[in-house]
Amino acid sequence: MTRRRFEIALLSSLLAVAAQAQDRLPTIPPAQYTVEQKQAAADFQSARKLPVFGPFEPLMYSPQLLSRARAMGDYLRYESALGHALTELAILITAREWTQDYEWAVHYPIALKAGIARECANDIAAGRRPTTLSPDEKTVFDFVHELLKNRQVSDATFQRAQFRFGSKGVVDMTGIVGYYSLLAMQLNVAKYPPVTGGQKLSGGHP
Repeated sequence: MTRRRFEIALLSSLLAVAAQAQDRLPTIPPAQYTVEQKQAAADFQSARKLPVFGPFEPLMYSPQLLSRARAMGDYLRYESALGHALTELAILITAREWTQDYEWAVHYPIALKAGIARECANDIAAGRRPTTLSPDEKTVFDFVHELLKNRQVSDATFQRAQFRFGSKGVVDMTGIVGYYSLLAMQLNVAKYPPVTGGQKLSGGHP
């Protein structure tokens, strides 16, 4: 095979992969919504004041799941016992674990605005343990990191988290990890495109 033919074959293969990725769970045009999807979209608009976006677009293939996931997210993101900044810290750690560029790009600026230090966020993006953690941030980091890496949390880490945030805080923190893992998995399965021009993670798994 000549070099030219090889390049053409390689390009065709790459285009086919890209097309396959786009066709996995393409965004459903609102004009094509079923009755259940229309209701889920209306409920989403009412709750979030925005049309269906991001990880909820592939979830629209199961509107019942979308609505239940959205309701869980409404609580965990905006009302959890951790407060806004620590919730965003937990989301960043989870997005990094799943190497999820869309989730990271959306929450990176939100976390900075909420009070997470840029150096801390950048260390997480690079797969490093941050050196600028406050005592509360350290407790959250250790809990979330252990849960994601080890699939469990040590007694010492659990006791620190429970002492600081209470049993409700421990349950909410676990819920945040589970919820944003769900969204990250849906995005990864759908090969949902990252935010154009947004802050991206650096390559492979930490």
